[in-house]
Amino acid sequence: MSIELFSERLKLIPCSDEAFATHSAQDYELGPHIEMHLEELKEDPSVFGWGVWFVIDKQTNKIIGDMGFKGKPDEENSVEVGYGIKASEQNKGYATEALTCLIEWALHSHSVDKIVAECLEDNIPSIKVLEKLNMTKTGKVNDMLYWQLDK
Repeated sequence: MSIELFSERLKLIPCSDEAFATHSAQDYELGPHIEMHLEELKEDPSVFGWGVWFVIDKQTNKIIGDMGFKGKPDEENSVEVGYGIKASEQNKGYATEALTCLIEWALHSHSVDKIVAECLEDNIPSIKVLEKLNMTKTGKVNDMLYWQLDK
């Protein structure tokens, strides 16, 4: 199974053993969430696309970040997004550009009506990304802000 999403500057591919093998030798630190997702994929192939996606610069074909969903849509047809871009590639609009693709893909799924996110209240870059995506701040618990975007 293969899915690729494209924006002006980026290509997004869901994390899989094949994608991991293709890109693991690059100058990109693959976090523990990626290994956890690969294990989850082995146990339940239906989570493909509902976990980590690699964000690849089309010009260099290098991974510049990863983002994705924290699992399949829940009983309320909601998915949570998370994202990270390499420090050297931040402040270039990549997170907004890539998340726009990912959110559009999810909302075109018949099983997603709502996208949610969370970030620390002092994470100004993340707040700016979520605002650019027209997400609405829905609450705050301690120092964590909660966001939502409806279909």
